[in-house]
Amino acid sequence: MTDLTLFNSLTRSIEPFAPVHAGEARVYTCGPTVYNYPHIGNMRAYVFADVLGRVLAYKGYTLTHVINITDVGHLTDDADAGEDKLEKAAAAGTRSIWDIARHYTQAFQADVRALNIREPAQWTVATDYVPHMIDFAKGIADRHCYELDSGLYFDVSTVADYGRLARAHTDEGEGRIEAVAGKRNAADFAIWRKTPPGETRQMEWDSPWGRGAPGWHLECSVMSGEVLGFPFDIHTGGIDHREIHHPNEIAQNQAHCCTGGLDDAANSGARIWMHNNFLVERRKDGAGGKMSKSAGEFLRLQLLIDRGYHPLAYRMMCLQAHYRSELEFSWDGLAAALTRLKRINLAILRQSEIYSESYAAPVAAPGSREPAPPPLPPPPPARHDMIAAALTNPKLRELADRFDTALSDDLNTPMALTVFEETLAAKKVPADERALLAMSMLFPLGLTILAREELRIRPRDAAIDEAAVEDMLARRKDARARQDFAASDAIRDELAAAGVEVMDGDALGWEWALG
Repeated sequence: MTDLTLFNSLTRSIEPFAPVHAGEARVYTCGPTVYNYPHIGNMRAYVFADVLGRVLAYKGYTLTHVINITDVGHLTDDADAGEDKLEKAAAAGTRSIWDIARHYTQAFQADVRALNIREPAQWTVATDYVPHMIDFAKGIADRHCYELDSGLYFDVSTVADYGRLARAHTDEGEGRIEAVAGKRNAADFAIWRKTPPGETRQMEWDSPWGRGAPGWHLECSVMSGEVLGFPFDIHTGGIDHREIHHPNEIAQNQAHCCTGGLDDAANSGARIWMHNNFLVERRKDGAGGKMSKSAGEFLRLQLLIDRGYHPLAYRMMCLQAHYRSELEFSWDGLAAALTRLKRINLAILRQSEIYSESYAAPVAAPGSREPAPPPLPPPPPARHDMIAAALTNPKLRELADRFDTALSDDLNTPMALTVFEETLAAKKVPADERALLAMSMLFPLGLTILAREELRIRPRDAAIDEAAVEDMLARRKDARARQDFAASDAIRDELAAAGVEVMDGDALGWEWALG
């Protein structure tokens, strides 16, 4: 089995994964701020984190994965400017801030399920940890913080190597940082924000620095440390977190744990920091850029579903690009990913039938005194070493090793997909072993077996009876067999008028699609 190597954003290098606790992997993922629906660019971060967790389990580690829910403290500017995103959303409508947080948390978790992202070991909700945040801040305040009229601020000059993760070492500091009168350094940030005089927030708490709310950066330091312990193994998030949010988390972690420099990565709170790149949207006018909620319009996963695409088509699109590469979204690209998913699904359906026949519990022959031989281990959740040990065919062993090598090389899912497809197409190998290997590859990729009908493009507003379409296609097939081409063409024209494209000669055998 190939050793797992991962790209550490803190050191900007590929490093071997060496767990803090033998046999365990503890992972923290920065979750959403639940003031709006997540867009598909947001969801790329969770597909990436899910693949990471699945690969760690596939390599034999006991995984503890935590994703947080931010329901307070995240301002409209990621640095320290503007209003709290949840307070602003509540002020714009008639619902309470708690109702808004609950609604968008449920929407996010629905998208998680739709993309076959595994539930984390724990969802941590920021408002549940406010007392812990106050205790954390009290513990570092004397040595690392100072108080202004607006709140308690962290002095970044009190820790070594501030900004190393972002590689932001300038006299002016990060340009997006709010200019606040009295700040010692441009990059200093609030870890507790006081409620301004005369204002009342829906979410506010008493603290030694006045009534108010915690800063966004403080939340993740506290929740990750409380649940996973410092240092833990891996901290993940989108590449946008690499510039401000995660450097500020690291500074707080250093202050809390040791104040030591970042030449020892464990002083950052996590041994490895990992970031996925942006999803880039290209529009018909040629303009584009990273997907963002700030423009007011963004693509939700539900829109893809409403247009008839199975959500795993988007997961396939993510898998086709390395997580550290920009991923360009287009509807043509999504359609191509769906076609690839269909091809894989058709092939894996055949393998699942072979697997079911080959690895069902064996039954001893009637009258035999010999016990039935034990079945091979079930596939998902599969460990590479267990599957490889069950293979006798050299070609399949080679494919298993190449698949493992691809995933071990900083989660190279594009290469792993290619090896998966080679496995499905392998000839002159034992069918039962090929089925075992192919089925086991589903788990680390997060793919699943779907009925053909689930992958058919059917827009939500399509007024069509699928049973009627199948009946018409059966009649058309019969007419063609009788060489009654006039009847065949008439049925085809009737289907076309209803928006149904008959796919004669389609290599996938899909037979029809909605135009």
